[in-house]
Amino acid sequence: MDVVPSPTPADQAVRTSTKRTIELFGTDYLLAPPSTTGDGQTIGVSYRRKAEYEDVKELPPALAEKQAKAAAAGRAKRPRTQAQAQAPVDKSGSSMALVKGNSGSATFGTGETHARSLIQRPSATRQQRPEWHPPWKLMRVISGHLGWVRSLAVEPNNEWFASGAGDRTIKIWNLATGSLRLTLTGHISTVRGLAVSPRHPYLFSCGEDKMVKCWDLETNKVIRSYHGHLSGVYTLALHPKLDVLVTGGRDAVARVWDMRTRSNIHVLAGHKGTVADVKCQEADPQVITGSLDATVRLWDLAAGKTMGVLTHHKKGVRSIVTHPKEFTFASASTGTIKQWKCPEGAFMQNFEGHNAVINSLAVNEDNVLFSGGDNGSMSFWDWKTGYRFQSLDTTAQPGSLDAEAGIMSATFDRTGLRLIVGEADKTIKIWKPDDEATPETHPIDWKPMLGRQKY
Repeated sequence: MDVVPSPTPADQAVRTSTKRTIELFGTDYLLAPPSTTGDGQTIGVSYRRKAEYEDVKELPPALAEKQAKAAAAGRAKRPRTQAQAQAPVDKSGSSMALVKGNSGSATFGTGETHARSLIQRPSATRQQRPEWHPPWKLMRVISGHLGWVRSLAVEPNNEWFASGAGDRTIKIWNLATGSLRLTLTGHISTVRGLAVSPRHPYLFSCGEDKMVKCWDLETNKVIRSYHGHLSGVYTLALHPKLDVLVTGGRDAVARVWDMRTRSNIHVLAGHKGTVADVKCQEADPQVITGSLDATVRLWDLAAGKTMGVLTHHKKGVRSIVTHPKEFTFASASTGTIKQWKCPEGAFMQNFEGHNAVINSLAVNEDNVLFSGGDNGSMSFWDWKTGYRFQSLDTTAQPGSLDAEAGIMSATFDRTGLRLIVGEADKTIKIWKPDDEATPETHPIDWKPMLGRQKY
């Protein structure tokens, strides 16, 4: 019979200390009793866990909610395997068990799920089929200007439209017949921008002579001029709700004018190159500018400061268009058109295939986007999917040079069923959809590609 040695005073002191420690701190550190822990190392591990990781034990509520939604969406799209169904699940919804991978190696459940989701989720990148649109055909050619037609504007009642050209004149045309109604003279250089107010009998114009003019359409005379630009004014836009006019030009700033008092409310400075196009809308960002410095800026109109800068373009941005119904817009530079979502300016997709210097964009309520190039090339796109359903080249007017086949400006009328295009051959061409076309006679030649994903 073995004799059990009696504990030494030192051992007795250690055990007493351990026992008291467990009694005092065991509830805090969730310790097992000494008989199962074996030694006192668990106290150290548990203490470190509480001291170092207590603050980060749980995710912030916003992240936890987002992670839970993502996990729920993943589970809804993907059937769970039997191993995953039996595995314990942590608070975020991810499997915490070791499961057997397809190759026979044991992998951690979360990683295995992610790896599988990369392979077996073709539905996540499935592209939307484009909407069918009839092809567009030339309806009318209007001659009368003696210079490049650089600007167009349709009046709110859709009865007439105005055109400004390099011959320094503004001409008013009957939209239905194409006949000339009026010629306005007053600019001493190319007229680069036009806008008709929907709430006043006013026509606004700007040109390379640094002038911004307000024409009274009842007397056909200039009633106000807005002085302040230091160089040519290339673009202007009217705010849809406020009595505010925004202009931009070669002095690399956009100026906000009070329509009635002619005072310069804001100077929107930030671009490093010519402001080539400006658009206004009711909700923030109320002003969007595109510049030849290859950036698009979104402006806070109340503060007169930049809300965001979009730097995705590699070449100068020459045209911007806002969708009449959606809260989206598109910008065009050489060889590329990009679509953005407001208000934050999130990138949506590219419209790829129009390899030219794109001078003008126009979009109608039927989700048809038109782009016109410096070389006379024209493209028609489906706004939702970026599919180009028609591409063609304009025909230069007989007697003009082939080099004069260039699209300088374009706009849809108020119905969206007529496209008005101003060209470098000094003509205005009006296009309309082909009434006889059907999805059978002009089918969609669309093939989904894995590369064209929306990010």
